[in-house]
Amino acid sequence: MKEKILKKSNKIVIIPAHNEAGNIGLLINNIYALGIGISVLVIDDNSSDDTSGIVRNLQEVYPNLYILIQEKRMGLGRAYALGFNYALENGYEVVMQMDADLSHDPSYLIPMINLLKNNDLVIGSRYVEGGGVEGCSYFRVGLSRWANFLSRYMLKLSIKDITSGFKCMNRKVLGSINCSSINSEGYAFQIEMVRHVYSSGFRIIEYPIIFKERNYGKSKMNFSVVIEAILKLVFLSIK
Repeated sequence: MKEKILKKSNKIVIIPAHNEAGNIGLLINNIYALGIGISVLVIDDNSSDDTSGIVRNLQEVYPNLYILIQEKRMGLGRAYALGFNYALENGYEVVMQMDADLSHDPSYLIPMINLLKNNDLVIGSRYVEGGGVEGCSYFRVGLSRWANFLSRYMLKLSIKDITSGFKCMNRKVLGSINCSSINSEGYAFQIEMVRHVYSSGFRIIEYPIIFKERNYGKSKMNFSVVIEAILKLVFLSIK
């Protein structure tokens, strides 16, 4: 279901969410507490909990908070495709993406937006100096590092955190992405996107962040997401 909007900002944060009722309200409040004149778009990927209800209640408080609801679950890639098209259609110049589970601190948005003055894509990076991970299992951290190492090696990229879900980009980058072709999930979506931006010659910079494990809800990471990422890597390296 799509809502008509009245644009109040040239900056928007896109947040895909599936069963994030325990996190989404606090995340939205924390974003608006920054006071930087920003819009927020939540893509509810057919949640079975009250994620959409919480967002709708907060729309009474924040007039530039929007929500799109998927009538069936489509996955991370399609959720972002919807969000990207939405941002382009409504004239946003700065587009950000972040997770709904509070693993990304909204306070990083300010320096990341500022870095767009001289760059096209800013990646919130766990693996550059000053970045890190808190609260995650050794297995999950090891899997993430392995995925990034393999991606750099196979695709010949210099980016340290290719799989980061925390990004800030300008409209030019977003307009270069064929949103209709996006159908990847998790790691694969992030890898595919960074590879496209890198190979297109855009200016990319990584900004150090501390990634924190969720306190509420269940992680969407599973074995099928890992397999998809490996297959996508093979396809992109051949291509």
